[in-house]
Amino acid sequence: MPGTMPHHGTSKTAMTRQIVLASTSPYRRQLLARLQLPFDVHEPAFTEAVPGSMPPAALVRHNTLGKAASAAERFPEAIIIAADQIAICGKAVLGKPGNHDAACRQLRMLAGRTVDFLTGLAVLEKGREYYEADITRVHFRKLSEHEIATYVSMEKPFGCAGSFKAEGLGICLFESIESCDPTALIGLPLIRLCRLIRPLERLGEN
Repeated sequence: MPGTMPHHGTSKTAMTRQIVLASTSPYRRQLLARLQLPFDVHEPAFTEAVPGSMPPAALVRHNTLGKAASAAERFPEAIIIAADQIAICGKAVLGKPGNHDAACRQLRMLAGRTVDFLTGLAVLEKGREYYEADITRVHFRKLSEHEIATYVSMEKPFGCAGSFKAEGLGICLFESIESCDPTALIGLPLIRLCRLIRPLERLGEN
């Protein structure tokens, strides 16, 4: 059943409003904790649309805002943060693989190719809606079957679009990355997030 988890971050910042992260992703939780803002984690009661059900940009926007709206129903006075991500390789749109075999298939498809990772970010605040999307371009190096199988077995990236963990061993799969925000590839673009929430709450107050 959807619920909340304890506060994260520190009490160094002067926050007067509750912040809720509408995600159970440990990667997004770790990223948001970098801002040293106390926040709660809520599992949104929202069924995500699947890749192929609508154009990529519309899909990410739909899923991101859907998660945020679900959390806002339970926490109407809070600042809600939500995100979603897909990988786009040619005409293929990839979401979370879910299991070992699917992760290996994704990496076979991506090996030696350039892939765009589209990350949606939403902030909801008392009925006001803020949405932005980040595109990070990743150039994958050529990968052998052994490298793919070994990597997937070691990191089990089953909940990550594109089947890798950029904050971990997955960085070894790349030739290069083109990005305006390195945290976007991990799942939560913090540079954009800071820009969105700065007018809502003062950061860094002791």
